[in-house]
Amino acid sequence: MSHVHLPGSAAEAADLLRNGGWLVGGGTVVMPRVNTGAVPVDSLVSLRRAGLDDITVDGRRASIGAAATLADVGEHDALAFLLPVIRSIASPPVRNLATVGGNLVVGQPYGDLAVALLALDARVEVLGADGVREVGVAELTVGGAEVLTAVHLDVPDSGTWFYRKAMRRRHNSAAIVTVAAVVAVGDGVVRQARIALGGLAPRPVRAPAAERVLLGQPFDRPTVEAAASAARQGVTPLDDAYASAWYRDRVLPVHVRRALLGED
Repeated sequence: MSHVHLPGSAAEAADLLRNGGWLVGGGTVVMPRVNTGAVPVDSLVSLRRAGLDDITVDGRRASIGAAATLADVGEHDALAFLLPVIRSIASPPVRNLATVGGNLVVGQPYGDLAVALLALDARVEVLGADGVREVGVAELTVGGAEVLTAVHLDVPDSGTWFYRKAMRRRHNSAAIVTVAAVVAVGDGVVRQARIALGGLAPRPVRAPAAERVLLGQPFDRPTVEAAASAARQGVTPLDDAYASAWYRDRVLPVHVRRALLGED
């Protein structure tokens, strides 16, 4: 039987972790492993009472506590653009428990919110022995005695946000390919393009070649199709129980195109 700690703050949680043990947010990944004995753990440090579940939006700037649940994010009016992302993840009971922080550190092909946060150029706060550091999603690593505390992002302008997740089943399935993007158009051409991909590598990745194809060009079908083809550059898809690397490589351009053009 593991001993469960319920610290009242992130700092207290980090102190407890220095003595070993596992950090628990919603427990949707950790607890099945603990309960089946797959991972022997003597100590669990839960963030349930650590005060890390606030969500605040001031103008376009949003801050989301790492212990906020996916359901909390999906129910926040100012973050309504993320609702398709949230609804594509697991099932309602899981979303009621799973946390933003947990979704950021879980390995692909899970972690669809992490893909979205990468496309949004979000910044993540991590508390450790040397204080708080802030990193981008792509550079995020969390040590054994560190606690993810918050995520900061800018809410995208209307019409600039795109998202698509390809799955084996319509609901409650891991990703074959996930595409999240922010594409802003001005004076008839693309002025900003950030495309993030999930389900392909251990962590979400950007698609810089596709972004370069879009920049400075009209946001039309020919340009999008060229960008979709370029998205394969530098990406080495993985094999898993959901899809082969070969299949992911073949369908990646299809889903990038569908995401950006809003096609089914």
